Amino acid sequence: MEHHRTPPGTIAPHIPADTWQRAQAAGQPIVILVHDTTAAGVPWRRLLIPFAIAGATVAGGWGLVAALCFLMDAAAHTFTVIAGAAGPIGLGGITLKLARSKGA
Repeated sequence: MEHHRTPPGTIAPHIPADTWQRAQAAGQPIVILVHDTTAAGVPWRRLLIPFAIAGATVAGGWGLVAALCFLMDAAAHTFTVIAGAAGPIGLGGITLKLARSKGA
C-alpha cells in the first residue's frame, strides 16, 4: 500500500500540512471529526417558507379584490354624477333618462 505524502485537497482542507506529514511519517492514523449540524425534529424553515409565500399570495389577492371594488365604486359614482349632469339623452324620438332626479 502506497502512502500519499500530500494532504488531500477536497477531503480535509483544514488539516495543516505539517500535521499531515508528521502523522504520515510516524504511521499514525489521522482522525477527522465531522460535526453534524442537522437538528433533530421538524425543519421549521423548510415548512415556513412555502406557507409565507402562500400567505403573501392570499394577502395580495385580497388586496387586488379590494382595489377592484374601490375602482368599480368610483366608476359607479362617476357615472351617476355625469348622468345626472347630462340630463335625458334622446335619439330619434326615444328619450332615455340615465339617472333619477333627487326629488322623485
